[in-house]
Amino acid sequence: MKPSSQHSVTFWEAFRVWVKVALLSFGGPAGQIAVMHRILVEEKRWVSESRFLHALNYCMLLPGPEAQQLAVYIGWLLHRTLGGLVAGVLFVLPGFLSILVLSILYAVYQQTQLVQGLFFGLKAAVLAVVLEAVIRIGKRALKNEVMVGLSAIAFVGIFFFNVPFPVIILSAGLIGFLGGKFWEKKFYVIKVEEKEEGGGKAKYVITDRIAAHTKPSWGRAFRVLAIWLILWFSPLVVLISALGGSHVLVQEGIFFSKAAVVTFGGAYSVLAYIAQEAVKTHGWLLPGEMLDGLGMAETTPGPLIMVVQFVGFLGAYRNPGPFDPLTAGILGSLITTWVTFTPCFLWIFLGAPYIEHLRGNKLLSSSLSTITAAVVGVVLNLAVWFFLHVIFGELREAYPWGMRLLIPVWDTFRWAPFAIAAGAFLVLFRFKQGMIPVLAISTVIGLIYYAFWG
Repeated sequence: MKPSSQHSVTFWEAFRVWVKVALLSFGGPAGQIAVMHRILVEEKRWVSESRFLHALNYCMLLPGPEAQQLAVYIGWLLHRTLGGLVAGVLFVLPGFLSILVLSILYAVYQQTQLVQGLFFGLKAAVLAVVLEAVIRIGKRALKNEVMVGLSAIAFVGIFFFNVPFPVIILSAGLIGFLGGKFWEKKFYVIKVEEKEEGGGKAKYVITDRIAAHTKPSWGRAFRVLAIWLILWFSPLVVLISALGGSHVLVQEGIFFSKAAVVTFGGAYSVLAYIAQEAVKTHGWLLPGEMLDGLGMAETTPGPLIMVVQFVGFLGAYRNPGPFDPLTAGILGSLITTWVTFTPCFLWIFLGAPYIEHLRGNKLLSSSLSTITAAVVGVVLNLAVWFFLHVIFGELREAYPWGMRLLIPVWDTFRWAPFAIAAGAFLVLFRFKQGMIPVLAISTVIGLIYYAFWG
């Protein structure tokens, strides 16, 4: 297939890169954003730093997995709707297949040891990728002491005081808007990079000329809204007609459709809500099983919100109705995944043209600059959280003076993941080696260690 809008990237070249991104999308949003940044900005140079951050900040404001939505956004910029569909579906597909297999093993055989061994070293290496991303994005986004201060406040707020992610992002946007009005020099940081888009001297593939197809219109907006609302709810209508409103598949579809519009801040922000409803209200899971599902989502590629697929599988497996349990479980996985991720495409295809149209608006860019600074703090929070959970087997929580402290139990320090992560970081950051061989070697080392000493 020919490139979109006369740029040099063919659809099939992009397809191969999205497969690569999908297979490496470990470590939650911080790791996934780090992978995309390294591949799309640093290696391929398909998208500039400013455009990447501009898109990321919009995705951060949306419900749902921001990394998957960022993939949809950039895929759409490259190859329009088809490009966004492919990027978004591929981002989810490896995780969906992995968790489906693991859910079957869990329900039928109660075995998840194989995946733990396989991803033992990979998780440690992804930690190195996340830390590298904090440094790389921080260097570009934290241009002055105001941005550094906002990033630090965001980190302290979310890590020590458990301030909700949407509050941090919305507060940062408001501060940036006001700051851009009264102190533009310090707040207008993320600017459209003129050198990349002028005079035929493009340094990146996606320029404003290439992205001309992104211009918004009311007619387009209504078409997108109608098509994606129909796609979102049609399976539910079919299930209600065939099975009635009380069947578990219908209940899962309705419940996770609601969850899809309130999942701001990623999986952890809604985990307690989903666990409470799934365990206490609906009886789909037993107490503690949500953590098993989260472990699957953490150790397989794809967004952490894929934990809902595990919930959907077990809920339908244990309440199969007219189906055999395995068929019901698979259908539960499908409907749960469908209603969770279909809205993500709606948010991007509907809103991204307007976000692109406003590139270069100084007040919007000032708001996005402060959001980016806050995001650096949030990603650092995720990196620290990920580090503590990978390197230590046990953590204690303490709450002095209204703070939340994660205190590692030093007797549970795990030297093997620490050594793998440190080695991967050194090779990536100091010796500038490719991410694929580093992750592959780390996986093999981790698998060998886990097989003999894990």
